[in-house]
This record gives sequence, structure tokens and C-alpha cells, in this order.
Amino acid sequence: MGADTRPAELDVSRLDEVDEPAFAGLAERHRRELHVHCYRMLGSFEDAEDTVQETYLRAWRRRETFEGRSTFRAWLYRIATNACLDLLAKRRPEPATGGEVRWLQPYPDRLLDELPAGDTDEPETVAVARETIELAYVIAVQHLAPRPRAVLILRDVLGWPAKDVAELLGDSVNSVNSALQRARAGMREHLPAERQDWTGGEEDAGTRELVRRFTEASVAKDVNGLAALLRDDVRCSMPPTPGLFVGRDAVVDDWISDGFESLGRLRAVPTFVNRQPTIAFYLWREEANAYLPLTLDALRVSGGAITEIITFHADQFPRLGLPESLPTDAR
Repeated sequence: MGADTRPAELDVSRLDEVDEPAFAGLAERHRRELHVHCYRMLGSFEDAEDTVQETYLRAWRRRETFEGRSTFRAWLYRIATNACLDLLAKRRPEPATGGEVRWLQPYPDRLLDELPAGDTDEPETVAVARETIELAYVIAVQHLAPRPRAVLILRDVLGWPAKDVAELLGDSVNSVNSALQRARAGMREHLPAERQDWTGGEEDAGTRELVRRFTEASVAKDVNGLAALLRDDVRCSMPPTPGLFVGRDAVVDDWISDGFESLGRLRAVPTFVNRQPTIAFYLWREEANAYLPLTLDALRVSGGAITEIITFHADQFPRLGLPESLPTDAR
């Protein structure tokens, strides 16, 4: 087993004796992993940011309730989970439907790289960390009711014992185990059937080549070339814009009706979100004398074909650290 590179948990037994700067220092060590946890629960990067801030505020105000029976990290996870459940209880009225999650936002890989490495030599640990942040997983989670959602993430992603989850939720162990079974069944219903065969990864030569061809065909606005890269049952959505298109013909027809072939000059920059290959497209704007952000296409690849495209709007570019514009000679 590889060495755990997570920062060692500090010996904290009496938080009521810790001043605010010291408390902030303790909490800050766990910010990224708490943010990812809230993101899985909520599907929205911005909601996750707000919820982590709420978590820290609640933790500071309730610091005297920390009794040292669990680690400080686990105590923060408990507060964060309850903050997510509170938000979900009063959240936007539209439910996730038919695979479409209109509040979905991408999570930049450059921020995922800030997560503690943990036991990186353990293939199962690496697979769980990668698969449970991919967009298809996050979308499937959003179809679950809030409490089964929390149970699933705490048990199957974080590996918490059922007893600890029951204590957090104020339920019995039997109730938690029942909720976990329902949640797993719900995930099987909403996850792609070929999930276990995802090629994933930057290291996959076939995926890299497919992404390269997709990028070149997009820049050339070659609809036939793009269609040849899509699986028959490809899915395409563009949150928060409503609409889910399923099947190669439906996706291509939507592109044509949206005027894709008549777009101006495009440039593309490769990136990654949610551990998936993603292409940032820039459109030439004469008035700016530059290429300006247009859309992000996050791709899911399986069996040598593109099986899902989730397109995000240009407002997501800054979060990914992408350029605000590209000059005319960019390549």
C-alpha cells in the first residue's frame, strides 16, 4: 500500500480553546475535499462554494460541540453534509429529469489536483475517486432524494461505516442500509450501462486521438466528420439551457438547426473537467479583434466513440483558468 500523503490530523480535543485564526487554519486544510463532497451532493460548483462557507461558519459557531470523539475532519464532513441537506430542502423547484440536470456545473481538474493524494497505489481507491467525480455520476446522484444521496456518498465514496452515517442523519443502521440499497438501485437506473468500461484518462491514446479528431472537425465545422465520431445513442445537453438530445441524428439535427455550420472562425484549447477531456472553443469577434470564449464541450468516451457531450456556457471559462481571449494568430 502506498504512503498516505493526506496531512496528518492535528490533535484537537477542545475547539473552544482555539482562537479564530487558529480555527481557520485547521479548517482550511480540508477546504478542497469538503468542496468536492458538497459538489457531489449538489451538482453545482457555486452552490458547493457557498455551502463550504456555511460549513465553516456553522463549525466556528458550534465549536464547543466538538467533543473529540471523532476526528476534526469527520466533524466537518458531518456539518457539510447537513448544510447540503438544508440547501436541498429549499432548493430550486425543478427536479433532475431524464438525465438532464440544468444546474450542473463543471469541476476543473486543476482544482481536483489539489485533493489529498491518499493511497494512490490502490487501484480501487483511484477508480472510485475518478469515477465518482465524472459528470455522468454527478448527474445520476442528482436524481436521488437528498437523504439516500447523502447515504450513498458517505458510504460508497467516503467509506464511512453505517453506524457513523446513522449517527449523522439521526437514523438507525437498518434505515441507513435500506437507504443505501435504494440509492444504489437508483444509480443503476440513471448511470450509463457501459460505465464499467469507460476508458477515461488522459493516458488513453485512443481517447486522445478521438478528442483530437473531434476538435479538428469542430473547428472546421465539419458536421459529417463529427457525426462519424458519435455513437448511435450519443447524448447531448447544454446546462442551464433546457433540452436533452439523444441519438446521433437528433444531436446532429440540433447542431444544424442552431446554425453551427455558419459559425465564424473558431479556435480550440484543450482542457479537463471532472477528469474528462474537454475542449474550450473560442469564436472570432471582429469588434474585439480577438477570439472570445464561446462554449466548453466535456466529452465522455466509451468503445472508441463519443457517447456524451455536455456543453457549458462561456461563463465557466474563468473558473478553469482559461484565457479571456485568443489573438488572431492563435493555433
